[in-house]
Amino acid sequence: MEEKERTKKPTAGEMHQTFQSLSLSDDFLFGKVMGDQEVCRVTLENILGVPISRIGVPAVEHVIDLLHDKKSIRLDVYVADENGDVYNCEMQTGRARELPRRARYYHGCMDLDVLMKGQKYEALAKSFVIFICTFDPFNEGRYVYTFRNMCDEAPGLAMDDGSHTIFLNTRGTVGDVSAAMKEFLAYVEDSSDEFAAAAGSEWVKQLHCRMKKIKESKELEAEYMKSYLTYLENVEEGIKLGEERGMEEGIKLGEERAAVVWQTVLTERENVISEQSTRLSEKDDIITKKDGLLHEQEARIKELMEKLAAM
Repeated sequence: MEEKERTKKPTAGEMHQTFQSLSLSDDFLFGKVMGDQEVCRVTLENILGVPISRIGVPAVEHVIDLLHDKKSIRLDVYVADENGDVYNCEMQTGRARELPRRARYYHGCMDLDVLMKGQKYEALAKSFVIFICTFDPFNEGRYVYTFRNMCDEAPGLAMDDGSHTIFLNTRGTVGDVSAAMKEFLAYVEDSSDEFAAAAGSEWVKQLHCRMKKIKESKELEAEYMKSYLTYLENVEEGIKLGEERGMEEGIKLGEERAAVVWQTVLTERENVISEQSTRLSEKDDIITKKDGLLHEQEARIKELMEKLAAM
């Protein structure tokens, strides 16, 4: 019964309801919304607080795999502006302790992606890695965490290497951010028509307009269904593989434990046999000594009898 429940696939009606209820925090929907050139430009402009006049066509699920023997990366949204500055925007719903190191690796891969062989380091443009988190990545309660490379010995002295890492926190309560930013962070998790209608930010309304068009598309709904079913199949395959490996490891562990127990039994048996042998050996020594005494007594008695007879 449990096996049937676990492998049950959602119906088309259930999938439709799921698709319609998606919020901006969903990876699929986030990619489709940010895939719109103008929506992506306005979002980056509002997050960074600087004007961005023009960007290229955003690449969704962009893969950077420059070295065959090194780890590749898949970026949710990757785009460059008219100055060559590059931006990576990630939606992060699962708490992950390695986010800062991921950001570091992303910056390095993005630099390799844009710097041509033979170019000088001055050709490196600015790079921005942005994580939109539905949790507080640093537990400080802030709406926004912005990081740059700074000098420890001279506070305020930035290395000015052009790399910027920004973490947005949808659960934030601390920090001087705009009303539009607060509405955006709330909208990430509550992307309902009611919230969008009540929002005063044109940014949120523009995002919601794009989202409604996506949810009205039968083609995109079918694409989501296909990717979601593939995800469920991968999860199911992973569960089965885990069970098989778990069973194999369980059998191996059982055999190892049985071998230890059996070895203990054998050792105890050997100890018992050894003790019994020692006791028998001791008994043999006693008997031998008694036989020797009897022989000595018999010899003395014979000797006295012979002396008596001679008298």
